[in-house]
Amino acid sequence: MKGDRAFQRLKKGRSGRGRLVLVRWLPRQEGVAVGIVVSKKVGKAVVRNKVRRRIREILRRLHLPPADLLVIAQPEAKDAGFAELARDLFLALKKSGLVQ
Repeated sequence: MKGDRAFQRLKKGRSGRGRLVLVRWLPRQEGVAVGIVVSKKVGKAVVRNKVRRRIREILRRLHLPPADLLVIAQPEAKDAGFAELARDLFLALKKSGLVQ
């Protein structure tokens, strides 16, 4: 996803929260559009990029229904391993109702 308008539109979407991530989503016709937000509160650039790469890989491995999806990483995500981050992201997606 690109542009501020796409991110603002997701404020009205359904949300779910885990300890490490917050997700918001809205349905769409086909495909999955993903926006990943990792603020400077998470860490320096190297750490933020590592968290972003992990989230992107986890989402790639999941088979998600068509949706606009926003994933916001919390500062605690920098200390989490891949498996822990995957569990938390799946839990947040489940709470939001995007996956069963």
